[in-house]
Amino acid sequence: MDSRKFSLYGNTITEDQDRRALGWQQMFIDKFDYDPDERYELSVHDNAELGEALGIREIRRDTKGDPVDRETGVVISTIRMGFGHYRIAMAGASAARAMGYTPYWLDLLAIPGITQDAIDWWNTNYSKYSRLSQRSGLFNKYVWESVTSGDRTLPGLNWLLNRYALGWPWRFLKANARDYRKSELFGNLHKAFPQDMPILPAHMWNCMGAVAGGMTNVVDMMFDNWPMAFQLTEGATHAVQSPSGYYGFRIMNQFDEQDRLLEPTPADAIEYVGHHVDHELVENIEVDCAARLARMNAGEPRRFLLTMGGAGAQRELFKAIIDHGRPLIERGEMTLFVNLGDHESNWDWLKGELGSAARDVTLHRTWEETRTFADGIREGEAGGLHVFIFDNTFHGVYATNYLMRVTDVMITKPSELAFYPVPKIFNERVGAHEAWGAIRSAELGDGTIETRTIPRTLQAIDLLANESDLLELFCDSIVRNKRAGVYDGAYKCVALATGTSFERTGEGIKVA
Repeated sequence: MDSRKFSLYGNTITEDQDRRALGWQQMFIDKFDYDPDERYELSVHDNAELGEALGIREIRRDTKGDPVDRETGVVISTIRMGFGHYRIAMAGASAARAMGYTPYWLDLLAIPGITQDAIDWWNTNYSKYSRLSQRSGLFNKYVWESVTSGDRTLPGLNWLLNRYALGWPWRFLKANARDYRKSELFGNLHKAFPQDMPILPAHMWNCMGAVAGGMTNVVDMMFDNWPMAFQLTEGATHAVQSPSGYYGFRIMNQFDEQDRLLEPTPADAIEYVGHHVDHELVENIEVDCAARLARMNAGEPRRFLLTMGGAGAQRELFKAIIDHGRPLIERGEMTLFVNLGDHESNWDWLKGELGSAARDVTLHRTWEETRTFADGIREGEAGGLHVFIFDNTFHGVYATNYLMRVTDVMITKPSELAFYPVPKIFNERVGAHEAWGAIRSAELGDGTIETRTIPRTLQAIDLLANESDLLELFCDSIVRNKRAGVYDGAYKCVALATGTSFERTGEGIKVA
C-alpha cells in the first residue's frame, strides 16, 4: 500500500485524517485477511442474462473461459450497490457494442476475494441506512440529508459527526481519502488486466481500484449531478454528465470542511460528455416520442412506469401511488407498470397491502415475459396494472430500460434515472444529493421538479394522465436534447477510453 500522505490534485488533508484513513484500510485488511501478494486469474464468459440484449460477456475469477482481448474488448466495471451504478454500466455496455466493441462486464461484488468481502460489508450498511432514511423523518433530516449533501445539521451533532466520522459528509476530501485507501485493496485484481486496457468504471471504488492497480486508460462514468469529493480519482479521466457538475468538480466546490478554496481539478482530467444512456434508447428517441403523442391523441390510457430503487426504499410511496392509480386504471385513463426489480420481499409486502385487489395484478416474472409483453404493446394497446419482479439484478435493472420505450411517463426518485430520455415525474429523493438530478431534468424540460410530498406526486400523475400540455412539452424537449447531444455521454466515454471518435449517421453510429 502507498504510505505517502494522501493528496488529491495537490490538495491535502490533516495528519489526523490521513492516519484515520490508513486505519480504515487496516480494518479491512484485518477483517478479511487481506493478502498483499494475492494474484488474480481472470477469464471471459458468456452472460446468460443480458448477453443477447447488450452483447455483454462477464469477467470471472477463473481460467475456464476465454482470455481478455485488449484489441476488441472494453471493460465495463460496476457494483450492484443500488441500481444506478448497474444502469450506468449498461449504458456503457450498450454504447460499446454499438461502436463495435465487446463489453466485458466486471462486477467487483462477483469477484471472490477482498473486493467481494469489503464491498458486501459496506453495501449492507448503506442499504440499511438508506431504508432507515425513509422510515425516520428525524434520521433523514438531521443525518442522511447531511451526509449526502454536506449541508450542516444541528450544531452539536454536526461537530460530533464531522469530528469523529471520517466519511462525514461524502462531499469532503477526507471521505475521498477513506474510500481510496479501501479501494487500494482492489489493486491486485486490476493488475490482472493489460495496463492500457480501456476500462469504464461506473462507481468510484471501481475507478480507484483500477488506478491503484496501475491501469492507465480509465474513464470514470460519473454519477449524480451533485459533486462530491469521493467521486474523484487522480489518474482517471472523469466523464461528467452536466455542465453544472463539470464546474463543481472542476473547482472542487466546497470539498474542504473549512470551505477554503482548493486547487482545481486539471482540465485534462475532466470531460463534459452528456448523459449516460443506452444506445437503443438514444437511437429511437424520435420514434418513441412520436408514439407517445400518437397514443395521447388517440385517447389511449397513459402508460406510467413506477420504478423501485436498488435499496428497496419508499414502499409507502409505492402503495399510495398504486391506490391512487387504481380508479384511473378502472376508468381507462391510466396503465401502470410497476418494476420491483429483484426485491421479492417487496412483492410479498405489496400483495399484503393490496389484499383482494392483488388478483387484478398481471405479474411478469421473467425476462422473456417482459420482453414479449413490451414488444407486443409497442404498436398495440395496453391496460391494467402490471408488476414486474425478477430473480436477478440484470433483469431487474434492464427491465426498466426496456419498458421506457413503450412508456409515456416514468415515476422515479431523481437518481440515475433522472438522466434518461423519457418524460418523468420525480417523487421525493433518497438523500439530498439526488435533488440535483431533478434540477437537471427540469432545466432540460424532460421532467417535473421534485415532488417532495405524496399529494404533490399524485397531483403530477393526475395532470399527466388527463391533460396534454406537459407530455407534449417533455417529448419536444427530449427530441431537441438529442439533437444537441445531451444523451451522448456513453458513446463519448467509449470514445475517450478507446482513443476513437464517433458520429451519428442514418445507418447508426460510425466510429473513426
